[in-house]
Amino acid sequence: MNPTKPCLTEENITVFQRKLHEWYERHHRVLPWREVKDPYLIWISEVILQQTRVEQALSYYRNFIVNFPTVEHLAAADENSVLKCWQGLGYYSRARNLHASAKVIVEKFHGHFPKSYDEVKSLKGIGDYTAAAICSFAYDLPYAVLDGNVYRFLSRYFAMETPIDTMQGRKQFMETADMLLDRKKAALHNQAMMEMGAIQCTILSPDCDSCPLKHNCMAFKYDMVELLPIKSKKTKVRNRYFYYFFIKYQNGFFLRKREKADVWRNLYEFPLLEYENKLPIEEVLAQEESVKYFLNAGVIKQISEEKKHVLSHQHIYSRCVYVEIQEKNEYLTKHYDYVKIEESDKYPVSRLVEIFLNEYLEI
Repeated sequence: MNPTKPCLTEENITVFQRKLHEWYERHHRVLPWREVKDPYLIWISEVILQQTRVEQALSYYRNFIVNFPTVEHLAAADENSVLKCWQGLGYYSRARNLHASAKVIVEKFHGHFPKSYDEVKSLKGIGDYTAAAICSFAYDLPYAVLDGNVYRFLSRYFAMETPIDTMQGRKQFMETADMLLDRKKAALHNQAMMEMGAIQCTILSPDCDSCPLKHNCMAFKYDMVELLPIKSKKTKVRNRYFYYFFIKYQNGFFLRKREKADVWRNLYEFPLLEYENKLPIEEVLAQEESVKYFLNAGVIKQISEEKKHVLSHQHIYSRCVYVEIQEKNEYLTKHYDYVKIEESDKYPVSRLVEIFLNEYLEI
């Protein structure tokens, strides 16, 4: 079925905007970044909210702005402290980009957050959506936002079957969002569009019965709600197998920064062996590199059960071997940092490494 989409006349758009805005005024969540017009604070919130649920984002947002209350504070900070503040949120390139862009704002814009769409978008890590969000929320500039919530809402309301992950889809949805935008109330309108998708037109079990827009919603009319939005392809997931070594020496252990263009870049981790396929732990421990670098003159105290860590495009299966050594070998000294236990909280680590670390520091 290819239902006829409602005609976007000026009258239809006005009615849509009025119903949407009235719904938002009654039902929206009170969130700290909605109470401000400071573009720096809005920027921080928008970046944190990328790939992060609001419930989790709240505590990270508050902690981040306590540690870095202004763009000058963020620009002057060292990267480790920024990543440590971000620890547990994932997608750490967001934090690195924030840090880099803060320096640009201080150096190029003299500490003043840029006010034009193009200047905002020129900052590292800021794309079309984030630039539109900052410009509309902070300055009320007429740029329509298009995030996952808005895609879902629009695809259902107009029964738009063009895949949202295609160039054609992005163009079509952007044109539609722009046509619906209330240019006199851009901030309110964009917040309402996003909130509709977040708490009313949800991924699972949308509350269609109480939706003020259901009478003109094509997906509701033709029973297509659960079919939309459409994506052209599924995300391919890569499986990886990590075998960590927590190597205890006196009152400390060993970490190394991940510096390659990979997950958790610039975070710290234990000595690691990675294999393409899952290996029995006995086989891992018998590998020459395990014996030579990590187990030589060491005593295995504990071996963890396998933990599965799910990322957007990767599933990491990991185990960790707890080893105590009496002497540091040349390889460890050359390639790893020796970290005293009382100073371990200074090092930003992934959530996976944090889980193992917390377990072993209690032993």
